[in-house]
Amino acid sequence: MNETTLSLKTNMRKLWADHAIWTRQYAVSALDNAPDMVAAKERLLKTPDNIGNSLIPYYGDGTGRKLAELLRKHVLLGVDLIEFAKAGDQKNFETQDSKWTVNADEIAGFLNQTNPHWPKDDMFDLLHQHLTLTKKQVEARLDKRWNDDVAAFDDVFTEINTVADTISQGIMKHFPEKF
Repeated sequence: MNETTLSLKTNMRKLWADHAIWTRQYAVSALDNAPDMVAAKERLLKTPDNIGNSLIPYYGDGTGRKLAELLRKHVLLGVDLIEFAKAGDQKNFETQDSKWTVNADEIAGFLNQTNPHWPKDDMFDLLHQHLTLTKKQVEARLDKRWNDDVAAFDDVFTEINTVADTISQGIMKHFPEKF
């Protein structure tokens, strides 16, 4: 593996890991009404721009900004979902969950339009798995099932590395001359 390939893969894993870590930190803080909740949310909201910016060298500013916009919506929908779960508001939780799913589909479609090496069905499956695992983690924490909460985050982290690797591999296949 050459230095350029290693750099792409390492950077992509870090960016997506940041997304998973700060989503978890926000969820923990919000569900526990911790004083760092606002700071965690602010840090979480940096992850969409960071991920979007990672695509700019390959696909340009417009693509990077569009992905950041879709991911920002993903984050904000997730933040609201956590609040509805915490409040026990099942009706709004389900409505928000539907919006979150539509947003994941939009992200999958956008990624596939950007790069044919990110098959829509594969991206769809990965993003839906991310939503499912994140909800599982929040539900376990709400129910004070600490071991399940920790295990769910392990699953989230493993899955987000798969997302990062899929993005990296797609870039390398789309631009083999750069790697």
